[in-house]
Amino acid sequence: MRRRSLLLAAVPAGLVTLAACGDDKSASSKASPSPSGSASSVPPPKIVEGPLPAITAGKKFGEKPTVAKGDGEPSKDLAVKTVIAGGGRTVAENDFVQANYLGQVWATAKVFDNSYDRKTPLVLQLAKGSVIDGWRYALQGKKVGSRVEMAVPPTWGYGSSGNAQAGIKGTDTLVFVVDLLDSFNSKSSAKGKEVPQNDAALPKVGTNTNGSAPSIDVPKSDPPTKLVSEYVLEGDGPAVKADQSILCQFKGIVWDGGKTFEQTYGSGRLSQFSVQQMQQVLKGLAQGVTGKKVGSRILVVVPPSLGYGDTPPPGGVIKKGSTLVFSLDILAAM
Repeated sequence: MRRRSLLLAAVPAGLVTLAACGDDKSASSKASPSPSGSASSVPPPKIVEGPLPAITAGKKFGEKPTVAKGDGEPSKDLAVKTVIAGGGRTVAENDFVQANYLGQVWATAKVFDNSYDRKTPLVLQLAKGSVIDGWRYALQGKKVGSRVEMAVPPTWGYGSSGNAQAGIKGTDTLVFVVDLLDSFNSKSSAKGKEVPQNDAALPKVGTNTNGSAPSIDVPKSDPPTKLVSEYVLEGDGPAVKADQSILCQFKGIVWDGGKTFEQTYGSGRLSQFSVQQMQQVLKGLAQGVTGKKVGSRILVVVPPSLGYGDTPPPGGVIKKGSTLVFSLDILAAM
């Protein structure tokens, strides 16, 4: 039996859900491209170019779009169009995407959700069971920086049950406009500016950005008794807030002996966790990521008082009184 991740939400491909990504405000009363049970066993759709309703305002990438009502009957297939072609990384299945989007009903043009007004892009994984199949198939092969419009029939949306909370019927075709802001996979790394590591009393962390695990060299001295959180690579994104969740790569070792107790590098997965929930598990790590910029690699040294103390996880290299050392790449915050 696979041991539960020490970071609660290390997510293999296909297991992350929208509920784990967003805050309560963004998910409580709106429909989003989150999993639909009815879409889990259907065959792949045929992808066609239209019909698709016109975008009548907000036509630039990143602007909140206004979309006309669908004209006539929508296609029974998945209609997809690249409205604006980006030049970034090509998105593949099981990647995480960061996107702004607007969703409305074909027949009525009723907007049931959009991320533009919240000013908080959505982060989710294009994996079976993690997002409606319409998104999963429509966004594969698209490039970061693209605006994509799609019309999703119920079969690849919320199924015959619809989404009553959002006013979506089981017969509704849904129209989405999606601005692809970024994408991440298990080989992603922070890309920030290198910060000098001059304190000989602290571990030195590698600065490679090729998706491989960075080295962590622990000095032959006693560990600090207070929390340490320092930039190794400083990104230029917004600072992580205490009420957000983050998507990250990480490596965790114990100070004494330098043994790795867990890492995402080389595992085919990323880690995603709520900072608030992490407060209940590893208070020092939650405090260490708070206030740090997205796109950064940080060194976090967690003393026992802010870690597991005298109650370490059973069966591992973490012992009573262990000081923990993390190298953590903050890929996205949501």
